Amino acid sequence: MKITRIETFLVPPRWLFCRVETDDGVVGWGEPVVEGRAEIVRAAVDVLAEYLVGQDPLRIQDHWQILTKGGFYRGGPVLSSAVAGLDQALWDIAGKTYGAPVHALLGGPVRDRVRVYAWVGGDEPAELTEQVTEQVEAGFTAVKMNAAGATSRITTPAETAAVVARVAAARDVLGPHRDVAVDFHGRFTAATARRVLAELAPVHPLFVEEPLLPDQGHLLPQLVAASPVPIATGERLYGRAEFLPALTAGIAVAQPDLSHAGGISEVHRIASLAETYGAELAPHCPLGPIALAASLQVAFATPNFLIQEQSLGIHYNKEADLLSYLMDTEPFRFVAGHALRGNLPGLGVTLDEAAVRAADRDGHRWRNPVWRHPDGSFAEW
Repeated sequence: MKITRIETFLVPPRWLFCRVETDDGVVGWGEPVVEGRAEIVRAAVDVLAEYLVGQDPLRIQDHWQILTKGGFYRGGPVLSSAVAGLDQALWDIAGKTYGAPVHALLGGPVRDRVRVYAWVGGDEPAELTEQVTEQVEAGFTAVKMNAAGATSRITTPAETAAVVARVAAARDVLGPHRDVAVDFHGRFTAATARRVLAELAPVHPLFVEEPLLPDQGHLLPQLVAASPVPIATGERLYGRAEFLPALTAGIAVAQPDLSHAGGISEVHRIASLAETYGAELAPHCPLGPIALAASLQVAFATPNFLIQEQSLGIHYNKEADLLSYLMDTEPFRFVAGHALRGNLPGLGVTLDEAAVRAADRDGHRWRNPVWRHPDGSFAEW
């Protein structure tokens, strides 16, 4: 079996899909994207396709080595994301070829269902009580919310109080037997994060995500040591080497993204590395159906898995949603806040190829917002 063609599709709201076709007629799908830079990743996939076309798709690990290390310059979000989507597609082909779900090829399932959480609040958290209530009524046992919108370099007493009040409002709805995770989104300085983490402790977040920017990882050990709240990070880390300092710093939760951190192959290895540091896996995934399907396959085969992000109803999904490009939405029918393990081959989802091709004709030009402080200077989004 040989790879004969690789195509990419720019589909709303902000995703990039890739399709890998073989001469045996087996097709695999992946989701290689950097949100806001999809066109650049598309070009990277085209370059990597020059190597893959004509190759045996089942040599997944060998291809991963060549795609990530075969060029003199390595790493970075664009290359890692291009590789990630292609890697997902190759695992999809392997599962379809062997007639097995990817989690079976990773060593078999360790659980029957995967706990998932829902997003509430948007970029500027608002109307939280209503949104959390809706998710509880839908059966979810956990939600995640942004702590704040644009934040002062050193938070004012009013800003700190507002963060705590929002999380407390979510906790009031959730009660003591459900969870709320809080995303700092890299919007806080180390000093501000220490202040807010201490104030959040009484409302018992499941974890606080990305309290620091990834380029401030050298400050992470002190922050983890001072925090009464479990720390999670990793959506902007792209491989084991980048996760190692965060794990040695003592983070509680590793959050690699299956569409950014080298795909199924590398995230499976990151999970094993995290396990040796007593850290749990909670893959980042505010993206589309292929990325979520790949994340779930890893989750079913990972002993130290905690919880899975998913984008159903997320505020970014306006022109299309998680279920828009699927022939069968059953794999993403969440029961009591969990995704149930299926046995369909490959990634376990079937794309509506006609809908994908039609969407690509218009494409998208999604860009993340650019925020500024009141004085006109740049603010982290």
